[in-house]
Amino acid sequence: MREQIAVRQACENDVGELVRLRASLFDDLGGDFFNPPAADGAWRAALAKVLTRKLAADDARILVVDGEAGLAACGIGTIEEWFPGPHSRNGRIGHVIGVVTDPAYRRRGYSRAIMHALLDWFTAGDAARVDLYASPEGEPLYRDLGFTEHPDPALWWRP
Repeated sequence: MREQIAVRQACENDVGELVRLRASLFDDLGGDFFNPPAADGAWRAALAKVLTRKLAADDARILVVDGEAGLAACGIGTIEEWFPGPHSRNGRIGHVIGVVTDPAYRRRGYSRAIMHALLDWFTAGDAARVDLYASPEGEPLYRDLGFTEHPDPALWWRP
């Protein structure tokens, strides 16, 4: 039997490590969208403020797995309330904001454990559906967990 992976809610002491892991995600994804040429490091301070605020929010769940010296992995989920419709019985939409594992800890089941905990939280929070954007490396895990293509095309606009 596989060892149980300890997933816990992040705390304020984890914020620096959460910023480090999120930055590594954007480095891995690369490209002008995730690392625009005009970007500076100010986003990290803004992220730290939002993470600190969201740690106590009911609409967000920030989960981590501890490593030997810092965090091994993290995952963030939010639930937003949109307008209900026939495709969304209550308008509660979950979003997986990102699941990141430090390269030194990959292939140990940490992302899967975090995703199971997030899916439990989305279920308890009565989310009508959960959306995410998958990296090529993460897509097999998400498909294995039951995620499929969204029926709407993903479009974006940057002011």
